[in-house]
Amino acid sequence: MSQSDGASDGHSTVMDIEAEQVGKTYGEAIIAAAQKENAAEAVVADLNRLVDDYLGGSRELSAALGSPRVSVDEKLRIIDRVFGGDFHPLLVKFLKVMAGRERLQYLSAVASAATEMIDSMMNRAVAMITTAVPLDDHLRGEIQNRLSQTLHQEVRLKESVDPDLIGGMVIRVGDRVYDSSVKNRLERIGRKTKSGFATQLMQRFDQFTNS
Repeated sequence: MSQSDGASDGHSTVMDIEAEQVGKTYGEAIIAAAQKENAAEAVVADLNRLVDDYLGGSRELSAALGSPRVSVDEKLRIIDRVFGGDFHPLLVKFLKVMAGRERLQYLSAVASAATEMIDSMMNRAVAMITTAVPLDDHLRGEIQNRLSQTLHQEVRLKESVDPDLIGGMVIRVGDRVYDSSVKNRLERIGRKTKSGFATQLMQRFDQFTNS
C-alpha cells in the first residue's frame, strides 16, 4: 500500500467515524423531539423517505444540501420549497436546524441512527433479505408476517437484490441465517419468470421457517 493510499484510507475512516457520531447525536435529538409530539415513528419514516426517495433520487438536490458552497439561506429556501408541504413539520424544522449548523451532509447517517433507535425502542427485529428480483408488496407482506410469527416479534425488512439468487433468497436476522439460494443450481432450474419465482420463493420460505 502506498503512502497516498494509506492517507486516503485514514481520511475515509475519520469521515466515517464523524458521520457515525453526528448521526447518533442528531438521531437522538430528533427522536427526543418527536416523542414529545407522539410522532417518533412518523418522523423517522419521513426522514427515511426523504433520504431514500428525494436525496437518493436526485444527485443535484443531495449535492446542493451537502455543499459548503451553497449558503445557509439558500438551503433554507430549498427545504421550504422541496420539503415544506410533504413532510412532518417537526422534520422540516429539524432540517433547518441542521442546515444552520452545516450538518445536512450527514442526513443519511442521521436516518440510519434514528431508525436503529426506533427499532430498539419498539423491540423490532431487522431482517436483512436478499432476493433475485425486487419483492412486490404481496410477497413483502407475506414474508414479513411469517417472520413475525416465527420470531414472535415485529419485523422490519431491509431488502437487497442479487440476480445470482434465482429461485431463492437469503435472510439474516441477527446471527441467524436462512439460506434457500440455488445459486449453484442455475443450470438445472433455469431462469424463472417473476410469478414462478414468487411461488418457489414462498415454498422455500415455508421450508426454513417451519424447520
